[in-house]
Amino acid sequence: MRRDVAITGLGVISAIGLSADEFHRQIMAGACGIKPAPWPSAIDGLQPWWGTIGGFVPRDWMDEKIEDGTDLFAQFTLAATEQAVRQSGLGTLDPLRTGIVFGSSIGGARALMKAQHMLDKEGPKAIPRKTEIQIYPNMAASQIAMRYGLHGPSLTLTTACAASLDALGNASLLIESGKADVVIAGGTDGGLSLSDGSADGDFVPATFYTSTLYGMVAPSTDPRRAMLPFDVKRSGIVVGEGSAMLVLERGDQARARGAKIFGYLRGYGNLADGHHPSSPEPSGKWEARAMALALQDAGLAPTDVDALIAHATGTPKGDTAEIRAINQVHGKGRSAPLPVAGMKGHVGHSGASSGAMALVTGLLGMQEGRFLAMANTDEPDPEAEFEIVIKQPKRLDLRALQVNAFGFGGQNASIVATRD
Repeated sequence: MRRDVAITGLGVISAIGLSADEFHRQIMAGACGIKPAPWPSAIDGLQPWWGTIGGFVPRDWMDEKIEDGTDLFAQFTLAATEQAVRQSGLGTLDPLRTGIVFGSSIGGARALMKAQHMLDKEGPKAIPRKTEIQIYPNMAASQIAMRYGLHGPSLTLTTACAASLDALGNASLLIESGKADVVIAGGTDGGLSLSDGSADGDFVPATFYTSTLYGMVAPSTDPRRAMLPFDVKRSGIVVGEGSAMLVLERGDQARARGAKIFGYLRGYGNLADGHHPSSPEPSGKWEARAMALALQDAGLAPTDVDALIAHATGTPKGDTAEIRAINQVHGKGRSAPLPVAGMKGHVGHSGASSGAMALVTGLLGMQEGRFLAMANTDEPDPEAEFEIVIKQPKRLDLRALQVNAFGFGGQNASIVATRD
């Protein structure tokens, strides 16, 4: 019997929209939220870019006390969660039967960096007194529990850029096992912006420069050429941020109460690449196995999948390994090439939230019969034995969707969602 986990609520805070619907509309319109950063380059002559969130007002989503006691990542999470819970129509959540599974790469690292900055600049008394409770990665899940009065399972995963897909996969397992009826799940990373998307005085988060110093940033003077997933000219990433949170619940419960169901989470695969701290195993064989495990878990064959949203970071090594992995799983035995796209060209690499953000736009596209296109990509890598969707969204009767997320340290995750 296949897993019966319905998705009934979606919430997004992103560089191109502060709701799931707006995020998806902008994706389908080909929007690019990559902008010049206000800080100088780490390398002379290299234009710094960021995919940061503008227009976010924490007080729209929380009171002054909570805003004061949380870092950006938790604030984004609370806003996206509130959207998803409202949309689910669940009303009062059962405190003992509602769980939380949350993923983040760096949690409140921004708060820690800023505290160090204030210490160096002005001394110990300048450190914000709530720094201690701002920095822990589990504080986003804890804030969700406190807001809704929840006492069910609560887990925080730090599996790098795979974290939100791992959160969703583990949430589905909690429901399947009977340990929860509803789980709020997703992921967030946020460490760049103020609420208006500007620089934060003379404070510059060190994480803004880490990708550049590690040689992962494209030398571009055009925001639409700064991140080129699966393009032959790809050369690096743009650091982004954002949150995507979803409400998952028992399928029978969702159908019984007449909930709008955006799709079903049917399969989940996770494993370790075991190869290198930042580079995937070049053949893509372990990424391919994670994808195959997700399909097996869903009880589907590769030919049952109608489209795939790739991790697609725009790095030469990362994209090459993923292209080879998709070729191994989906490149043969199909009557037509599998449509594949990614969403990082639209918003930059939003870290742990990226997998869940991809699933949100995939589910909304499933509802309207359209599949997103790769933003900015115009010369698809010829090694791909599948269709890299570019230029504009593709009309598609989308019944089964696969989503990949592959993180540093060889954290490989893949999920499968279906319309019915």
